[in-house]
Amino acid sequence: MKIKTMKKGDEKYILQAAKLLVEGFKDNWPNAWPDLESAMEEVKECLGEDRICRIAIDENDNVIGWIGGISRYNGNVWELHPIVVDNQHRNKGIGRQLVKDLEEQVRNRGGTTIYAGTDDENNMTSLSNVDLYDNLLDRIRNIKNLKGHPYEFYLKLGFKIIGVLPDANGLGKPDIFLGKRVVDWTK
Repeated sequence: MKIKTMKKGDEKYILQAAKLLVEGFKDNWPNAWPDLESAMEEVKECLGEDRICRIAIDENDNVIGWIGGISRYNGNVWELHPIVVDNQHRNKGIGRQLVKDLEEQVRNRGGTTIYAGTDDENNMTSLSNVDLYDNLLDRIRNIKNLKGHPYEFYLKLGFKIIGVLPDANGLGKPDIFLGKRVVDWTK
């Protein structure tokens, strides 16, 4: 596997990346990219000048994962959006390698922090279906993963939960924000 930049004109890769979005999000976030058309739009947006768009390619030159980054706060902070790995290639370290690669890309552009938002629309954590305006900090401190929510993937990579937006996706359906500094604080 190798990781490289996806560019405008890489039609084969663009189509494969769009298909990964539809397939990868359909079970737990079906409204994110419900069809190929919406996914193609997302991929093409990720190819913009102020974006990072990196793909993991297998030995047959097929996209098996991809990650995007969006410049925020004058390039100091980058939003990780989106990340997806082909279902057949999950739990093999590809997502981890894509995130590490994005960290390097952000550092090379002078960025200091990466953040990601990960919705809980399907009662996947203990933060869903509760009033997060009541005792929020304790609820975050004691978060439980009930159904394989990806926030734990980010925690394993050194991200920290930096906030929650209650009701972001409807009553009792929060967005969980995670962040990570990608430069040495002491330098």
